[in-house]
Parts: sequence; structure tokens; C-alpha cells
Amino acid sequence: MNKRRFLNNCVLLALGFSALTAYAQEFPPKKTITMVVGFAAGGAADTAARIIAKKLGENIGASVVIDNRGGAGGNIAHQFAANGPTDGSTILFGSVGPLTIAPHMMKLPYDPVKDLAPITMGVNFPNVLVVHSGTGIKTFAEYIAYAKKYPNKLDYASTGPGSASHLAGELLDDMAGIETVHVPYKGGAPALQDLLGGRVAAYFSTFSTSQAYIETGKLIPLASTGQQRLKQLPKIPTVAESGYPGFSATNWYAFVASSKVPASILDRWNTELVKALKSPDVLEQLNSHGLTPLPSTRDELAKYIAKESATWGRVIRERKITGE
Repeated sequence: MNKRRFLNNCVLLALGFSALTAYAQEFPPKKTITMVVGFAAGGAADTAARIIAKKLGENIGASVVIDNRGGAGGNIAHQFAANGPTDGSTILFGSVGPLTIAPHMMKLPYDPVKDLAPITMGVNFPNVLVVHSGTGIKTFAEYIAYAKKYPNKLDYASTGPGSASHLAGELLDDMAGIETVHVPYKGGAPALQDLLGGRVAAYFSTFSTSQAYIETGKLIPLASTGQQRLKQLPKIPTVAESGYPGFSATNWYAFVASSKVPASILDRWNTELVKALKSPDVLEQLNSHGLTPLPSTRDELAKYIAKESATWGRVIRERKITGE
């Protein structure tokens, strides 16, 4: 009798373990997945997210909905994701600002390292310094000359305090010995709107955001912020080759989620997102907008975030930059 009871208990335990394992590996967590983006619709983050979300939804058989939560340089969206659902049904298209820059500038209501878990790198791309055609500035050299002649008269837009477009301006001011005026916005679309309206003179824009207006001549591209020239703008030099060697201020977006999401779900998200990012049609679409997909392991992303945080932390301390 004892032996039979023992065997029955073993069977029950095995069944229970199998049920728990199946529950832990249930994927997708829900039929509708939320992909949070920290910037307004129409900018590079939104463009990339929608391209990736479409393929992701097709692959996993679920509806992937974009939730644009702009404001505070992306920090509102990151706080939402950090405190959001823990079942893996919400993932965040995180950005360089909130993940590696903002923590050095202000006190945040969340900890990017402790409260957000890395999934995979998404896309990487340089910004392009563009000016409104009405400024009369045609080249990067003219931009620097104007800024030196008229300190604090030349203003530039950004996607918010602590964003890559903000820090690109700070880094250029520091290396070129100029003083320009930073004007933060809630995302690429509203920044572009004011630039086109002539309410600000310049913007460290993503290529996808300003491409159409560069082609029509409404915006003048002066220089790109990466180490190499953009394939889409082969005649436009980098800042580094224009007299400021070592200058580099690339933008990137990576997928993260609440650190309370089970590791098995995070691993599965890595698998599915990497698959989507490597899809030929996704690659073609992202490249057409000047965006380079860089899928990674979860550990590789964690190390990259730590490296970027150390780099921008040093710039922020030396420039004495604080939140606005």
C-alpha cells in the first residue's frame, strides 16, 4: 500500500511539474502583444518598431500593437515598461537615452539596470545634422563659423533631454568650442515639424525622419555623426572627418522588458526578435530608412549598454549636463 501511494505521489508530482513547465514556456503570452515606443509616431523609433512588429506578428501568430508613449526623452515609456506587465506580453523598444544617458543626468523613478531586462539589440544608426534651408547655411564649416560668430544664437532640436540627438549637440559644442541652444521635443516628428516651420535652425535628425525633406531641398544635410558616411548620403562628410576626429554619437534602439518577466519568456523573445530582424524583407526596409539591424544575444546587449553608459556618463560629467 505504501509503495502504491508512493508511486501515485510520484505520478502527481511529475504531472504537476510538466504543467508548470508548460505554463512557464507558454508563448506568446497573449494574443495581443504590446510593443512600447518612447517617442511620438512618425520618427525613426516608430518607423523601425512598426517594420519589426509586422514581421514579428506574422511569425508568432499574434497581433503586435505599437503603444507610443512619448515624453521626457523616452523615460515615460521606460518607466511604464519597468513597472508594467510581468507575463511578457509587453516589450519595450528601448533607446540609448533612457538606458545609458538619463541615469547620469537625473534621478529616475526606475533603475534601467535593475528594472529592465535586455532581450536583443534592435537597430543602430548615426544622426544627421540638418538645418532649415532658410538659415543660409550650406556646409558644416559654415555652421561652425556661424556658431562661433554668434554664441548662443544658433538653436538645435532634439528628441528630449538626454537623448542621442541632445548629446550629439553637447559633444559637438565641447569639441568645437562653440555654444548653441538646445531645444528639446517629445520625439522626432514634433522636432521636425518645428524645424520645417523655421522655429528652430538645426536638428541632429535620423535619416529616416528627414529623408524626404532633404530630397526636396527643404532641409540641408551638413554632416553625419557616425564613424562612416551614410550610404544614402555619400557626399555628406562625417563630423569626425570634418576636423573633429574621434567624434561619434550613434543612435540605437534595443528590445528590453520588465526584469520580472520569466527568463524562459525573455529567451523566447530573443529568439523571435532576432529571427524577425534577420528577415530579408525587414533588413531591406530598415536599410531603406538608414537603419542597420544588429540582432544580438541578451548578454551581448547587457555588455553594450554598460559600455555606452560608461562613455556617456563621462561626457555628462565633463560637460556638467543636467536634466532640463
